[in-house]
Amino acid sequence: MTDVTTAIDSRPDRQAGGPTVSSFEFWPGWIFYTPIVLYWIILGLWHRDFSLPTAANPRIETGGLCGESKSSILDMAGDVARKWIAPYAVLTTGHDDLPRALAAMKGAGLSFPVVLKPDIGCNGTGVRIMRDEDSLRAGLAAFGRDVPVMLQHLIPYGHEVGLFYIRHPDEAEGRITSLTYKEVPCLTGDGTSTVEELVHADPRTRLVPHIYLPRLKARLHEIPPAGQSLPLVFAGNHCKGSIFHDRAVDITPELQARVNTIMRDIPDFHFGRIDAKALSLASLRKGEDFQIIEINGVGSEATHIWDARTTLRDAYVTQFMHYRETFRIGAKKRREGWKSSGAMAMLRAWLRQRRLMASYPMND
Repeated sequence: MTDVTTAIDSRPDRQAGGPTVSSFEFWPGWIFYTPIVLYWIILGLWHRDFSLPTAANPRIETGGLCGESKSSILDMAGDVARKWIAPYAVLTTGHDDLPRALAAMKGAGLSFPVVLKPDIGCNGTGVRIMRDEDSLRAGLAAFGRDVPVMLQHLIPYGHEVGLFYIRHPDEAEGRITSLTYKEVPCLTGDGTSTVEELVHADPRTRLVPHIYLPRLKARLHEIPPAGQSLPLVFAGNHCKGSIFHDRAVDITPELQARVNTIMRDIPDFHFGRIDAKALSLASLRKGEDFQIIEINGVGSEATHIWDARTTLRDAYVTQFMHYRETFRIGAKKRREGWKSSGAMAMLRAWLRQRRLMASYPMND
């Protein structure tokens, strides 16, 4: 198909001789995020409200920090923004969920294949492709009962990107502070090696085999034919094994204008990341031919920090800047009369999200 070919042909290449992973890319989360938590505490003391960032997007539960419904954010989109969002339907698993899912798909104009994912969650947990009714039946059953899930159009474009957007309440125009291209890691068969052997031979995957091998459990002893490509993940998340490239060079006035038009059509949204798929980087630079998968709030991060060329210093400068901005925006919204969620509400939302995510199936 033309769109996929275009995306692959224009894919940004890894720099020759550059690092395969950064020095901190796969540190334990508690090590990398401890300085950020300390900085959050300092900002909370300064502003006298540890939950102030939740007021940055006051119409979203916890501002999108945790526990928020993905569909509830997309539901706020007006007629202009809705044209750029991939169609979706929502239901709660339970009795007769397959016929209800099929009816919801029909109502939203969806057809197979579709993406099935939890409505509350993060990091791509539980995201899977449903190719027919049988796989959808099994996919819904894997989520257990009384779990809100989304069914969304499988966008055929080959470029998945993350655009971080910030607009202060007293500003007419926002800005894109980060643009990241997400690359699906692929192995190439040689006709003699098993999938497991290929994982351990690749310069990147051999460093973090625990990310890929559980998902490939049923195929570890297969021997892919020479030249056959084997994508390792579907969900474009760093912790699930996707490779991230900093593409700040592709932030153009045309793209900024398009994103501003879309995001101004979502009431009181000021801070977060837009996950989308684009036909090509060339069309993205023109602000054309892309569809939005998700809009994430204050719990999201500028994912270009996971580019292997990003230094630890630059990663922290980026993180501190973004969290400082969300406190500043929250303070301005507070002066407008909005309230933050409070520490206990944040805790309850986080615990609910954690409980749900523990029950989700492995992602594709």
